[in-house]
Amino acid sequence: MQRPDIRYLGILAALSAAFALTPEVSAQIAISANDGKGVLVDGVNTVPDNPVPDNVAIIDLAGKQPKIIAEIEVPTSLVGPPQSVAIAPDKSFALVSAATKIDPANKKKTAPESKLSVIDLKAKPPAVIATHETGAGASGVSINAAGTLALVANRVEGTVSIFTIVGNKLTPAGKLDLGNPKSGPSAVAFTPDGKRALVTRDGDHKVSVLDVDGTKVVHSKRDIHAGLKPYPLEITRDGAYAVISNIGMSGGDSETISLIDLKLDPPRAVDTVSVGQTPESIGVSPNGRYVAVTVMNGSNKPKASPFHKPNGIVSIYRIGKGKLTKVTEAKAGTWCQGAGWSKDSKTLIVQCMVEQELLVYAFNGKSLSPKGSVKVKGGPGGLGVSRD
Repeated sequence: MQRPDIRYLGILAALSAAFALTPEVSAQIAISANDGKGVLVDGVNTVPDNPVPDNVAIIDLAGKQPKIIAEIEVPTSLVGPPQSVAIAPDKSFALVSAATKIDPANKKKTAPESKLSVIDLKAKPPAVIATHETGAGASGVSINAAGTLALVANRVEGTVSIFTIVGNKLTPAGKLDLGNPKSGPSAVAFTPDGKRALVTRDGDHKVSVLDVDGTKVVHSKRDIHAGLKPYPLEITRDGAYAVISNIGMSGGDSETISLIDLKLDPPRAVDTVSVGQTPESIGVSPNGRYVAVTVMNGSNKPKASPFHKPNGIVSIYRIGKGKLTKVTEAKAGTWCQGAGWSKDSKTLIVQCMVEQELLVYAFNGKSLSPKGSVKVKGGPGGLGVSRD
């Protein structure tokens, strides 16, 4: 048998490498922001003696089982809603906010931070290429569908930072002052057409509607009142609805999630349902039919508390015509945070702080089935998922 020409094989290999898409670019990815400076000690968020560096884990969601494909040290924080990671529509870069840092004056405490990191996802390996100042308590972050504008909710100072985007380069374009330094802007999200954004305000119990015109972002003067301490926020891909979680006062009461109808003029809350103790985050499925809710369920309370439970839960609600209807629930880990979906809406990942892992579930439209886990370094407290 004639042996193949080695030079010919080399040319083929080079061409294949040139045209092949790497997993980082071609696959659907999730980015878990992992806080190394926060552990739960009998219900108290505590800085450990030897904290690991804050970091992000980039996770490939395209295979049968999610897997980590890269890890990078990046400032981040579990303080604030898990919507502290945003991935560009073309997956070329990601933004990660940091609401807290270790207090330089006391290594056992944290202090407000104001950092926004830009991660180049096309670099091999992915790398932080820029760091921007936002405002104190930088929390939720969102990128518009055009990839030209980003917003960051600054929870400690009551503002929203505005950045223009060209390629993967961000330029500060001012701040929107919400008029109350204690308003606690937490999560922010653009509507699909980019003409509006919503921002939750857990300090004064409002969801503000923002008008967006180019790089100009203003408060529309429309505020929605859905429940106590609105915190995480996501919008369906068709722009019909927004779902928010109202985390309440941590008094052991069953708290709520709310559905906001964005088709109405003006937009308004049309349904609110009770879901359990401290619904930390929500995740809307790509098909727009379901929302996953991570409920702490008292797992973050001291063991002596009458409200303590050994584990959290994750619940699925169907998004109907102006209604939220419970579909199913499953046992989760302890002090769980963000939830995100695969593009086919059949796989769900849930961040659990104490276990330092992301739980994986299969969803068939009726029930959730455990499907393993992905271990990370530090406590996973922020989550972003690419569209595809």
